[in-house]
Amino acid sequence: MKQIKIKSDIVDNDTGKFYEWFGLGATYPEQIETALNDSDDDVVVDINSRGGDVFAASEIYTLLAQYPGNVTVNIQGLAASAASVIAMAGDKVRISPTAQLMIHKAWTATSGNSDDLQQESAVLNGVDESIINAYEAKTGLERTELLNMMAQESWLTAQDAVDKGFADEVITFNATPQILNAYQAPKIAKDKIEQWKKVMAKAKAYDDNHKKLTNKDELQAKISLLF
Repeated sequence: MKQIKIKSDIVDNDTGKFYEWFGLGATYPEQIETALNDSDDDVVVDINSRGGDVFAASEIYTLLAQYPGNVTVNIQGLAASAASVIAMAGDKVRISPTAQLMIHKAWTATSGNSDDLQQESAVLNGVDESIINAYEAKTGLERTELLNMMAQESWLTAQDAVDKGFADEVITFNATPQILNAYQAPKIAKDKIEQWKKVMAKAKAYDDNHKKLTNKDELQAKISLLF
C-alpha cells in the first residue's frame, strides 16, 4: 500500500521545487504524480494542510480521482481550502475526531481599474464553480447550498463533515478500558510514610544546624524506605 502525505502548503511545481531547495515542506502536482506512477497498489493519503494554490490542488485532485487503485483519504488535522478539494478525491474519506475541514470561496490579491477588477471577479466566480464540482460529486449536496457554505467560510467538525457528506466516517481508535479499570494506585504502607516523615525531620534538623546532607546520606535514607 502506497502512502502519500499532504502536510504542507499546496503550490505549483516550480514553487514546490524552490521550497524543497531551501529544505521547506511543499506539496505539488509533480511530486504526487511521481508517487502514483511508482505504485500500482492502493493508496492512502494523509492530509493536514491549510491549502494553497487551487489550480495545483485541482491537478492533484484529478491525479488521485483517476488513479486506478483504491484511494483512502485520512484527514488527520486540517483539510482547509485547496486541501479540502484534494480530500474529495478519496474513494473513502476518513476524518479524525479532532480534525476539521474548511471550505470557502476563492480569493486573490489584485490591482487595476474597474474593468480589471470586474474581470477578476468573473474569474473567481468561475473558480468557485469548479471547486463546487468536487464537493458536489462527493456530497451530493445542491450547488446553491455548497456555494452558500463557501461564502460563509464553513468550518466543519468531524461529525459535521460526515453529516454533510464530505467524509464517510470518523476515525475510531481502539481503547483498552479493561486495563484502565484494572489499574489501582500503588498502596503505601502507613509505617513507611511515618518512616519517611522521620527521615525528613532529620534532614531538616541537619539543615537547621547549618549542616548539609551528603549524597550518601540521601541515598541511605531512600534505601531505608524500600525495606
